[in-house]
Amino acid sequence: MKRILITGASSGIGLEATRRLALSGHQLTLFCRTPERGEQTRSQLVAAGAMPSQVSWLVADLADLRSVQSACDQLLDRAEPLDALVLNAGQQRAGAAAPVFSPQGLEITFAVNQLAHQLIATRLLPLLRLGSQPRLVITASDVHNPASGGGRVGQPADLGDLAGLKAGAGFAMLDGSASFDGDKAYKDSKLCNVLLGRELNRQLDAMMPVIAWSPGLVIPRSSGGFFRHNRQSNPLGMQLFALVARDVLRVTESVQTAGRLLADLITDSGYATPGFSYWSNRLVRPGVHRFSEAITSAEGADLQKAVDLFRLSDDLICEALAPN
Repeated sequence: MKRILITGASSGIGLEATRRLALSGHQLTLFCRTPERGEQTRSQLVAAGAMPSQVSWLVADLADLRSVQSACDQLLDRAEPLDALVLNAGQQRAGAAAPVFSPQGLEITFAVNQLAHQLIATRLLPLLRLGSQPRLVITASDVHNPASGGGRVGQPADLGDLAGLKAGAGFAMLDGSASFDGDKAYKDSKLCNVLLGRELNRQLDAMMPVIAWSPGLVIPRSSGGFFRHNRQSNPLGMQLFALVARDVLRVTESVQTAGRLLADLITDSGYATPGFSYWSNRLVRPGVHRFSEAITSAEGADLQKAVDLFRLSDDLICEALAPN
């Protein structure tokens, strides 16, 4: 039995992974946006066969760093070891005409996908170090790599010299570009996830597995989850995109398979080698994916950029959480 903390467990591949983990007897702590979301997710897992004592939740709205800090403080007060820390939540706002900002004045794609997870990892590493054969899993994406299929569509991921981040809160794009591109902001955040894994592995002296991975393109038929913002802003466009990608071209992966892969990364002994690794669920041909270890983009392997990104992000987090 492992004690597992996971973000993004209320829908999509996170929910499927937690269902599998619960049925395997693991103890789960979920970070959820609201109490209602937490209770709903717990009820779904119990209805699927989990024991009520296996599943607990804490309110942690990843768009609000103060909410994340509060949830981490509650876990630190309990001082219970963690065997796995799973940074899985994410959002995308492709097609958005302008950036949305968090309560701390941070572009929300970067705030949710990267800053919140860096804060969680930084605060909770002491609990993870106490765990039995601990591991850290980060859901990234192949779109971080301009050479990948998804990475070639639209503007590629590129952090430049981190000019936007260096400027502090209020930036639209990490590379300092004045015009906002929601699709590129997402790609950049996934590149940041890979670099976060690299830097955390360095800080941990490669003492445990630090796994970044790409589930492939997963488009659930439900109205919630990862694509909820895109569906709200462009419902017809998303409906057409889903129809073509999922049902005509068959380039997507199922929620069930992606959730199984995530659950395996968290618990399977085949992924227990200490150090950083990147795994990709790549499309081989329509309807067929192959899951294997892969190389990241060159920028995703830039260890100095990983250090700089972490330091600048930490400065931004500290500034955002400073007393008013």
